Amino acid sequence: MDAQKYALVLILSFFSLLLHSCENAATSVEGPNIILIYADDLGKGMLSHEGQKHLTTPNIDRLAAEGMRFTHATGSMLCAPARASLITGLHDCHAPGFPITNGQMYKHIGDSAHTLQQVEEMINTVLDPIPDAQVFLGQVAQEAGYVTGQFGKLEWGFSASDYQMKRHGWNQYFGYLDHNRAHGFYPPYLFENGQLVNIPGNTREDCGKTIERETQKAFEDRWDMTGKAVYSQDLFMDMVLTFIRDHKNQPFFLYFPTQLPHGPVAVPSVHPEVAASTALTQIEKEYASMVKMLDDNIGQILEELDRLQIAENTLVIFTADNGHEIYYTQEGRVLKPYTNMQTGERFDNLEDKYYSDLAGDIFNGNNGRAGMKRSNLQGGLEVPLVVRWPGKITAGSTSDLLVTNYDWLPTVAEIVGFQGDLATDGVSFLPEMIDKGQTQEHDFIVHSSFEGPTLIAKDGWKLRYFIQKDVFELYYLPDDYREAEDLSAKYPQKRKEMKALLLESCDGNFENGWYRPAVNQLDVASKWRSMH
Repeated sequence: MDAQKYALVLILSFFSLLLHSCENAATSVEGPNIILIYADDLGKGMLSHEGQKHLTTPNIDRLAAEGMRFTHATGSMLCAPARASLITGLHDCHAPGFPITNGQMYKHIGDSAHTLQQVEEMINTVLDPIPDAQVFLGQVAQEAGYVTGQFGKLEWGFSASDYQMKRHGWNQYFGYLDHNRAHGFYPPYLFENGQLVNIPGNTREDCGKTIERETQKAFEDRWDMTGKAVYSQDLFMDMVLTFIRDHKNQPFFLYFPTQLPHGPVAVPSVHPEVAASTALTQIEKEYASMVKMLDDNIGQILEELDRLQIAENTLVIFTADNGHEIYYTQEGRVLKPYTNMQTGERFDNLEDKYYSDLAGDIFNGNNGRAGMKRSNLQGGLEVPLVVRWPGKITAGSTSDLLVTNYDWLPTVAEIVGFQGDLATDGVSFLPEMIDKGQTQEHDFIVHSSFEGPTLIAKDGWKLRYFIQKDVFELYYLPDDYREAEDLSAKYPQKRKEMKALLLESCDGNFENGWYRPAVNQLDVASKWRSMH
């Protein structure tokens, strides 16, 4: 895509969106520290306060008990568009789409096939320049006087550069710059503020990644610890806690996009809580241990805030990027490609929709919803969202407000007192969190998917487009939790109205809401070679 064309279209799209000025925000509060914990592929059903029976998540439950739980929160259907929407405040059905690179750009740095500088040059040359007018999540906090830090999987997909990280507003970062490498938990090197950091004892070029489907060989490979000395989540937790301690006396914004519990399954040890379970298989115990580790880590963060006596002035946010995904597939249990265990046929998510009970998912990770990650069914889009801010957010409260990932940019901007104008598809829901009245809310939200775009209205109506079969389905979610009854024939006018809104949101072309890796991901190396 031509750089000038991209910049022009993006800037013009800004002016077609609602401009939010934080100078005249209706709600005035003293800006707190902000910690945003972003789980990877964590379905709502994995949390004990949402009904999980095979493990407990006491620290996430504590956040819910001491804060607010949102019952209608969505991410995107896949990690890269989810993270792009999060930090740009834009939905993922626009034209042009987010400039998402392919992964594995940093794969061969360790064997000197490419230098760090060469990979940086390729990414930054191939990607169009970021418009000066564009404002990002870290940037709004940074420009409001916050010190900002990001640790973990990092926020742009699938291969990012140091320039991007700094332009997005991060004073400090540490972690993976390549989402494909983040599928392993024992990296030989990571990146810190533009520098490559070697991890002693980790020698696996593949970062210790194994296959997903359980076999005897897969089990042996997971527990062969040769070249796997340091678990990445331990490194990230050290950085997170150090950042909090170092900046306890100044306002900070900490973004923690953890790998957990994205697979393939890898964990240093099976958690004692699930080790003796007779209901779970070995690989299911290991996956449950990844969820338990994430919960334990959140407990460490909460304890550190208490120890430093800054909990009262810290907003803690826990959410995830997209719907549930299964990494504990095994013959006789749950299978991938997702298969109806009763019929032996693959789910098509149209005539035969994915449900946990039909697929054999013992965890019911999507919380009984239809569909999974990559789908525009609720199981692919719905995510947990819990926020805690002692003294500001009512303990034990719940909200049924329709909120989504691209709402965080205007929300954080209002919290920190950002003094500029924002071009965003999002709406600040700070008033809802602190019980000061909701001045604005979405009439509807939109999301892309591998199946096509979807529109969800605040009153519960949902239009879903299955683009390859040219089928529109209409649901009323308050009465149809499982998206089982298509109401298109019964309410043709409603379908027509929502179809027009969805088409407008997709900038006049439904294909803008149809995510296809071959179309939506930029092959950096190939394009760079063609330019030279």
